[in-house]
Amino acid sequence: MTQAPDTPIDARKESLIEYPSKFPIKVMGAKADGFVHAVTQIAEQFDPAFDATTVELRNSKAGNYLGVTITVTATSREQLDDLYRALSSHPMVKVVL
Repeated sequence: MTQAPDTPIDARKESLIEYPSKFPIKVMGAKADGFVHAVTQIAEQFDPAFDATTVELRNSKAGNYLGVTITVTATSREQLDDLYRALSSHPMVKVVL
């Protein structure tokens, strides 16, 4: 069934994610003092129940970069979009997946 062009799309039906759910996000940046703290602070802004003890760290082969996996409770597409934008715009962050 094709939807009429002027009919609003229900974002919940268009999303493959069921809300609320645990959602892992991988953030990569230079291995530097304060990087992990910066990432966890941003996560806490978007998920007040964020548990920093669940953070996973992985060094690059050469040890110059650090991968930080955070798991947030996703409550909406807007929340995740805003979180990705906040992480991506941080000067210490190179990539957000």
